[in-house]
Amino acid sequence: MNRKKIRSSAWRQWRASWRDTLLLLRDFSGPLVLFCLQVVGGGLLYYYLAQQAGEQVATPVEAIYDALTMVFLQAPGGFPQTWYLQLFFFAMPIVGLAILAQGLADFGVVFFNRKSRSKEWEMAVASTFSNHIILVGLGHLGYHVVQKLHGLDQDVVVIEANPKADLVASVQAMGLPVLQGDATRETMLDQAGVQRALTIILCTQNDNLNLQMAVKARSMNPNIRVVMRIFDHDFAQALEKQFGFSALSATGMAAPVFAAIAAGMDITPPIMVEGQALSLARLNIRPKSKLVNRCVSDIEQTYRVSVVLLRHAEGRDFHPAGEKRLAADDTLAVLGVPEQINLLAQDNR
Repeated sequence: MNRKKIRSSAWRQWRASWRDTLLLLRDFSGPLVLFCLQVVGGGLLYYYLAQQAGEQVATPVEAIYDALTMVFLQAPGGFPQTWYLQLFFFAMPIVGLAILAQGLADFGVVFFNRKSRSKEWEMAVASTFSNHIILVGLGHLGYHVVQKLHGLDQDVVVIEANPKADLVASVQAMGLPVLQGDATRETMLDQAGVQRALTIILCTQNDNLNLQMAVKARSMNPNIRVVMRIFDHDFAQALEKQFGFSALSATGMAAPVFAAIAAGMDITPPIMVEGQALSLARLNIRPKSKLVNRCVSDIEQTYRVSVVLLRHAEGRDFHPAGEKRLAADDTLAVLGVPEQINLLAQDNR
């Protein structure tokens, strides 16, 4: 990890700690408000009763100050003569210190043991992200996508309704937050920072849920890019056409790759370029192949691929000239749609 990444991670941890501390202070506001009510209310009551008893208390503000000093066992002036005023000197410190002690004890426990508040801590870390990627669905596919994105130094916030402990631990070890909850709810997407995110990736195995979350995310952030997993290939194409979502059909993307590998070529998994799934493939020209003696421009026009490399007996050419002809045992690398690459592989048999 380079120094810039280390500094960024340290800054994010500091911001998360500050954010988490503010959340803790908000939780501590209950005992604090109760303590203030005791001091103010007790002071005003003391002032009223002192006036009735003929004891010397100049103003209500002075009475409130006297009530505050009573809490910390600091007697304000002389000890009153009236019995019900004397009770204030004993009751105020007992009640006030009990409220403060309970509140401070609870605050201290959760402040120094953030792991016991893992949900709140993950939310605090997520709140520090911007221009990041939100991934919904930490299953087999989702975990591998997170790994790839982390390897590319991308910031990712993960949402999973039913997280598995081992996958969560692995993702958290990368320094990435995992939020547990329903991503169809606006509050959960808001906690993941959908308004600040660049992309949301939907990897659950439910097409309807993926679509619902996609629409919800786009309504909260009209500029967010949506990439979603869809099992129905036709449905995926319809979503891309109507909504501009990058809808990837798992079976549609996998089948061409399997077919190409079975045909004896090396091929990469498809990547999305301007809404088009493209793969890079390499094949060796066989002696009886239909591709022998055909020129590069003919290959590109016939199969609608781009030839990026031709290795032959004399050496290798990156983006070879169109008139260059193929020979047996040459190695050809092409970029194109997996289906078209399959056609090329078939004619190479």
